[in-house]
Amino acid sequence: MPKYKLEYIWLDGYTPVPNLRGKTQVKEFADFPTLEELPLWGFDGSSTRQAPGRSSDCVLKPVSVYPDSTRKNGVLVMCEVMNADGTPHISNHRATILDDPDTWFGFEQEYFFYQDGRPLGFPDGGYPAPQGEYYTGVGYKNVGDIARQIVEEHLDLCLDAGINHEGINAEVAKGQWEFQIFGKGSKRAADEVWVARYLLIRQCEKYGIDVNFHCKPLGIELDWNGSGMHANFSTKTLRETGGKEYFEKLMAAFDKYRDEHIAVYGPDNHLRLTGLHETQSIDKFSYGVADRGASIRVPHSFVNNGYKGYLEDRRPNSQGDPYQIASRILKTIASVAV
Repeated sequence: MPKYKLEYIWLDGYTPVPNLRGKTQVKEFADFPTLEELPLWGFDGSSTRQAPGRSSDCVLKPVSVYPDSTRKNGVLVMCEVMNADGTPHISNHRATILDDPDTWFGFEQEYFFYQDGRPLGFPDGGYPAPQGEYYTGVGYKNVGDIARQIVEEHLDLCLDAGINHEGINAEVAKGQWEFQIFGKGSKRAADEVWVARYLLIRQCEKYGIDVNFHCKPLGIELDWNGSGMHANFSTKTLRETGGKEYFEKLMAAFDKYRDEHIAVYGPDNHLRLTGLHETQSIDKFSYGVADRGASIRVPHSFVNNGYKGYLEDRRPNSQGDPYQIASRILKTIASVAV
């Protein structure tokens, strides 16, 4: 039987943002392994801030599986971290989130390429031309020569893996890009965001480039955009029933639970949600049709279709955990009577 290279991927115990970790196990299978065929595995939790040295064994539980086209017989295995007794580890946010396969999520993951301690394309000791032509830009002066190659390769890797990657574009700041992932249900959508992040970070290794997911890597003092992970969402009710009255109740609930949303929408969001650079202030909640400065952007198509379709929460940032973001959105939606 052929030997498959199983790359077990998990989130470590670092806070406030976990790191992706991965290690390879080689096993024989008659065909590409199914999720049910993949065994539990272990790792040293004392090296990932997930266990003390005197009792360091943690368990990796496979939860989704994808082909890895960078390796012969390669397999990407997204895992949850479990305790030795089979209970979810305290760092395992996936195991306990609210999920609903009829709720669709589209995450817009923004990030910066970094090299030698600064965004890719920034001159040594200075700054490039101001923001303006970089967003969806073309040409060496706007996007350089390496970034587009990386994002195209990353797109192909995601599609090869069966990840529902829906697009790429250069973003507003120099060295900043975005990819979009769509999935049905919190767990599926978030799994694919994390694996897509993993593939991007790994792909950058051969170019000597890092991916900076911080929401405001250039600081609040400078006139450069931060990075978000806008969360587009649509429930069965929003798609099939909708209505202005229900929509307004929903927005009132999002306002009521503003602090609970901000708490899981990524660290340092106060640096990004300032009311500038296409954001609403972190201490305010607003919504508006086609308003990119609102907390919730309402598409024209939503209103024109009888308040049915999808909405965009623009507050989650680029370091946010999509498991917790999707779960919080579902909790707020569930608080509203249909």
